[in-house]
Amino acid sequence: MANTKTFGPDMRVGSGVWTTPRNVGITARAYQELKTTLHQELLSQIDLEKLTTLEDTRARSQVREVIQSLILKLDTPLSTGEKDRLAREVLHEVFGLGPLEPLLADATVNDILVNTAKQVYVERSGVLELTSVAFKDDAHLRHIIDKIVSKVGRRVDESSPMCDARLEDGSRVNVIIPPLAVDGPILSIRRFGKIPMGTQQLIANRSVTHPIFEALKGAVRAKLNIVISGGTGAGKTTLLNVLSGYIGDNERILTIEDSAELQLQQAHVVRLECRPPNLEGKGAVRQRELVINALRMRPDRIIVGEVRGEEALDMLQAMNTGHDGSLTTIHANSPRDAVARLETMALMSNLNLPEKALRQQIASAIALIIQISRLSDGTRRVTYVTEITGMTGDVVAMQDIFIFEKLGIDVNGRVFGRFRATGVSPKFSERLKKAGIVLPPNLFEHSFEV
Repeated sequence: MANTKTFGPDMRVGSGVWTTPRNVGITARAYQELKTTLHQELLSQIDLEKLTTLEDTRARSQVREVIQSLILKLDTPLSTGEKDRLAREVLHEVFGLGPLEPLLADATVNDILVNTAKQVYVERSGVLELTSVAFKDDAHLRHIIDKIVSKVGRRVDESSPMCDARLEDGSRVNVIIPPLAVDGPILSIRRFGKIPMGTQQLIANRSVTHPIFEALKGAVRAKLNIVISGGTGAGKTTLLNVLSGYIGDNERILTIEDSAELQLQQAHVVRLECRPPNLEGKGAVRQRELVINALRMRPDRIIVGEVRGEEALDMLQAMNTGHDGSLTTIHANSPRDAVARLETMALMSNLNLPEKALRQQIASAIALIIQISRLSDGTRRVTYVTEITGMTGDVVAMQDIFIFEKLGIDVNGRVFGRFRATGVSPKFSERLKKAGIVLPPNLFEHSFEV
């Protein structure tokens, strides 16, 4: 074969006769066209099957060489910086998630929100920012979406236009495409750091104070059943990850999630994940079925990533039948709303339970509700630590142990306030003593300015 270049072991590239018109200007659109053409030419010249047999670093190095040789053949005038950027972005298209790679590499980005191919927002420190990142078109965005969901055995198409998935680092992904998304494909990525947030970071960020966290840590070790409540992006899963770190290494932990994202550090963890329906609409495995199955797997603790439906009843029953120390999260605006939502979701099971019996299940099963909120300046705070004390008539009785009082906003727009103990000594303090956990006697009397 004439004029052929060898690429790696038995990997051959084509003739290399490839130019672009001299009148192409380096506008944003022309740059995207140039990148697409370069990507297509690269794919036509490399053997992807043999590429996968190489180590990642070696494969990237060899592909970069081919990209750079193709760029040298361009008639379009490019500066050295533009050539490097073009090579880097084409490499991202082959090995990564294209235009999203720089955002995924940025540790300050918490959320990536792709609102169709031409508009990408990110969240940094709780504040949304519009970026200059863009995809060539909807087809380009769909290609990146398919790349994400196929890696975890999911699919998204017109018959199944919504999908939850995850990235390799555990980051949560949600996709919704036309016809449900009117303007084009929508991709939302909730970032999870490569290094999970720990206790010190949580306290340094002033999400909670050290004394309050000592009480929460004691509650986990004493095997109290805990529900973490909050809105979207409030930090429920982050707090759940941190608290779960205080579960003993000698316990068998089962996690149940719609899309696996928890990052538990213990050795004995069994992870279960729901399964979506297949092309025929069959084969789906829901959280409720996994919760029921988990009870047969000899768990010491059951952690449900988020309760969102009829599995709430099975979770409550698990908590009431010897699986103390279970944890879960729920979307709600306050601890009282969390109880109401649990009741509503448990009723979805269609077992026709009397309301009072259901509330008794909730009161008996759950010891603590931790409310976490995202404030107007983007900071996250534990705003309530509330104990469920039993039943008063037909109502679930609750008492606040700690609260966060918002006092105002400073000249920089930052929220300031204080964490305050209500002065109520919790009933669970006896359980902590029996578990050998001793807290300072004045812990439930102090205020802590932030």
